[in-house]
Amino acid sequence: MAATAAGDEHAASEVLRGLHRHLNCLNEDNKATRKRALESIKKETIDKGLSSSVLQEVFFAILKPLLKCLSDTMERCRETTIVTMTEFIRCVPKPEESLPYLIPCLAQRFGEKEVLEPSEELRLLAVEMLTLTVEVCGRHLAPYLNEMISILQRTIVDPFPDVKRESCKCTVNFAKCVPEHFHMQAESLVKPLMLTITHQHSRVRVSVIEATGAVIQHGSGKNVDDVLSHLAQRLFDDSPQVRKAVTAVVGDWLLNMRDRYSYFHKLIPLLLSSITDEIPEIRLLADDLWKDVGLQWEKENEDDIKDKLDFLLTTPLHYPSGVERPGLGCRELVVRNLGRLVPAITHDMTDWLVPTRIRTSQLLSVLLLHAEDHTTQHLQPLLAMLYRACTDSERDVVNNCLAAAKLIGTFVPPPAFLKLLLEHVTVPHSSSHPWAPLMVLAAVLGGSSRELLKPHLHQIANILIQPDVCQEYQQVMYLEQLLTCVDVLLHQCESECTSVSLQLLQVLVTVQSLSTEPQFSAKALESAHLLSKVQDLDLIELYRKHMRQLLDWLSASVNTWTSYSPQRLQLQIIVMQSGPVIGEFLNQLMPLLHSCLQPNRDTEMRMSIFTMLAKLLLNASNTLDSQGQFCDESQSFLHNILLPNLVWHAGRTAAAVRTSALSCLLALLHGGSVTPGQLLCLEEKLSSLVLSALEEDSQMSRLLACRSLSAMLRLIGTSLHHEALNKLYPELLKRLDDSSEEVRGVALQALGLWLSSVTKDYNPELCTPHLQLLFQQLLLHLDDPDSSVQDQVLEILKKGSSVHPTLLKREAEAVRDKQRSPHYCDLLLQHISSVSTETAADSPV
Repeated sequence: MAATAAGDEHAASEVLRGLHRHLNCLNEDNKATRKRALESIKKETIDKGLSSSVLQEVFFAILKPLLKCLSDTMERCRETTIVTMTEFIRCVPKPEESLPYLIPCLAQRFGEKEVLEPSEELRLLAVEMLTLTVEVCGRHLAPYLNEMISILQRTIVDPFPDVKRESCKCTVNFAKCVPEHFHMQAESLVKPLMLTITHQHSRVRVSVIEATGAVIQHGSGKNVDDVLSHLAQRLFDDSPQVRKAVTAVVGDWLLNMRDRYSYFHKLIPLLLSSITDEIPEIRLLADDLWKDVGLQWEKENEDDIKDKLDFLLTTPLHYPSGVERPGLGCRELVVRNLGRLVPAITHDMTDWLVPTRIRTSQLLSVLLLHAEDHTTQHLQPLLAMLYRACTDSERDVVNNCLAAAKLIGTFVPPPAFLKLLLEHVTVPHSSSHPWAPLMVLAAVLGGSSRELLKPHLHQIANILIQPDVCQEYQQVMYLEQLLTCVDVLLHQCESECTSVSLQLLQVLVTVQSLSTEPQFSAKALESAHLLSKVQDLDLIELYRKHMRQLLDWLSASVNTWTSYSPQRLQLQIIVMQSGPVIGEFLNQLMPLLHSCLQPNRDTEMRMSIFTMLAKLLLNASNTLDSQGQFCDESQSFLHNILLPNLVWHAGRTAAAVRTSALSCLLALLHGGSVTPGQLLCLEEKLSSLVLSALEEDSQMSRLLACRSLSAMLRLIGTSLHHEALNKLYPELLKRLDDSSEEVRGVALQALGLWLSSVTKDYNPELCTPHLQLLFQQLLLHLDDPDSSVQDQVLEILKKGSSVHPTLLKREAEAVRDKQRSPHYCDLLLQHISSVSTETAADSPV
């Protein structure tokens, strides 16, 4: 051994003797000389493959001259010096002996406010040498803590990205080498690391995050808050590697940081956020780390949770399918920190950045999955947060929050969540978004089970049908959520909804009545069919089951209806969708109609209901008269409802009401729901009102009046007294000069029906003046510029030839003699002659 040492010492002396001249040349002014000297030193030492002990002696002897060369003005000299020193440090057995000279020199050159090395490549080589020094010297660097920190403070923020990365690597190694000393100065590295954590290169960001993990792990624990916000932002980084680094660092802190219990409430959200990352690798890493954290917590707190082990290990009923239940330790960690987490999540849910809100909403579901029934303790703030989140403009945020609300329904018993939710549905927190509580309610109900909801169906349905809930708002979003609540109940409880079938049908009727979008109304109608289906009924049978209660429901408020009342729209939905069922409940419907169609009631409301009745009466056999009972009510309907609304009143609105009443009258006459006998009883009053309508300003009113007269003449024309008939034709003749061609045509048809109504009881001789006026006016219109009118008038006059042919012939000849419409007059006279001839031939001799 001694011989070997002596040999090494001799060899070292020989090498140093050979290096003496080169070391002297390092002080020459000539750059090339200094460069050749450094290269020769490297060649004579490192490149010769000398033993480590020899290199140790040589290195210690030439260290100071080499360190002086770090300040050489020639870049190549400085580079060779750093490379040579690096190789010496790597090869010598006791590199720590160089530290008293090496570290201060490096600190002077790289750790001052002004870094003296201008070349970024050489700065990188120097930091790599420092990293190697840390690796081989380890704890021997403890006395040089201040110098090391000062160097790293500067190099971490170096402009060259590779220097930053190498500095972070060096920081990690140094923290692990001297943990018992590092914590005293760790705080000094936090600021430069946080300045670099947003660097544009993702690899630099990864290195900074890893270095931050080591600095905090081996630090004093005071700077956790200073770095958490920066790490949280990196969870939104575009680079998966950066997000993975954050996940690994946070997981390591939760497992190994000395003061981790104090920071559980701040670290848990960061790790759990990665469980919902879009990259599977990150999700798996986060999940594995979180499981390890939970298991470690279980072992450390085994005594505290002994009594809970059996109970908490049993999976709750109705646990979400396809979801793995978190371990006991994981659940307990969340439960014990949930009180601190909820306010933080509430704050971040309103962040101005969309990615933050999305991640927060995803985290909420993860937390509730861990909290399970302990969610009940925090229900009030959670619901308030969900109400706000459901109004978010970002659809992903809304969907994630609804998924969280569904978990509330899964784990929280209905009495607890209904007590708060139903109150908020009745009195919404926000006047601008009153639908938010309904949206949350629908999601919560969707997470609950049939067995748990069954006892509370009446409570829920009774709230939904309250006027303040069901009829107060007409926004599409509000109605959509109201409909969703009904749909959820139907899908969750199915046949159990039979007990609240009436209330649910009332809600569906209201939704349809308030909706202004046909597609949405159709959706509500589908829900009504579903309500029928769960009871093994069809829609008609469903209405038959509840029609009495529905009409009572409407009748209770009929005296207060206006054009703005939803009840009038509800009435329309009920009578239009119930089909023949409404004919079975006329004893309830007719008083309702009588009340809301009185002349002193709201005009727009009356118009709306008359329009509805017109549609029903046109198909009376399948609606109002499905049981053949409407005929018993039709005379009363005419006398008490229609006729009062035909009375003239000044104003455009009043005229519009009369028009709608006329349409209803026409539908009644065409639908066959009134008998001729009933019509004859009211003919005098009805005729006078219809005749007055012929003078209306509205073309539609005049047209409907003409058509109504035609329908009356068809039904009872032959039964009318001649005085009643003689009151009709003068008003119809006036309409032959109407501005509307359509009105003129219908008036001509009515006159034709009038002539067809003249029977043998009509005395032509006694009524000659009337017939003469009628023939004269009709003959005038044979000269009409419209040939179709001329043809129509001719046909009507031909009918008149059977009433009083002599009078008609005389009047026609008089017109022909005046050279007016000679062609049509000749045709008419020929027809009269042929009729007379036929009559004479048929007469008995």
